[in-house]
Amino acid sequence: MTEGGSQRRAPLVVVVSGPGGVGKGSIVEALVQRDPGLYLSRSWTTRAQRPGESDSAYVFTDRATFQRRIDEGGFLEWTEFLGNFYGTPTPEVTPGHDLVLEIEVDGAKQVKARHPDAILVFVLPPSRSEQERRLRGRGDPETNVQARLRKAEEEEPVGRALADHIVVNDHLDDTVDAMLAVIRDERRRRDHGT
Repeated sequence: MTEGGSQRRAPLVVVVSGPGGVGKGSIVEALVQRDPGLYLSRSWTTRAQRPGESDSAYVFTDRATFQRRIDEGGFLEWTEFLGNFYGTPTPEVTPGHDLVLEIEVDGAKQVKARHPDAILVFVLPPSRSEQERRLRGRGDPETNVQARLRKAEEEEPVGRALADHIVVNDHLDDTVDAMLAVIRDERRRRDHGT
């Protein structure tokens, strides 16, 4: 059981969102390592696995399998970007755990519509040039880097408007500390019904 945890309350749904290249994947990995009361729902994608990318970064699948899951209502949220599908399967959370979702802004809107009490933490890069450097460092093709930077310009005002909390991911440890504090405060608030 985590600090302040109670099996009587519904699990928290913590949405970590932001444009590509802000470090969402690194953040959520650190969150679940540092807080055993968090369960990370692994997203699905039809995009190709990047060189050096962990097998556990996504469930990598083909378009037909993804489409079947859409048709069966098996996603909490999904979107299409750069010709690929991305989606969060409807999660089965272990009792006593809170759910963490790592998703883009389109998905965050869908989750907030279905779960208004979800906590949306919108992550920003320290600068657009740092975001571009991170995107290039992941090995994205140049066309995708430029498309993701353009999309970031569109997503930022939407994400800011939706967000319960905004965090600039300048230093990973500081970002994770800030997010863990948000989660602890929210658990405490909901456990005490305030």
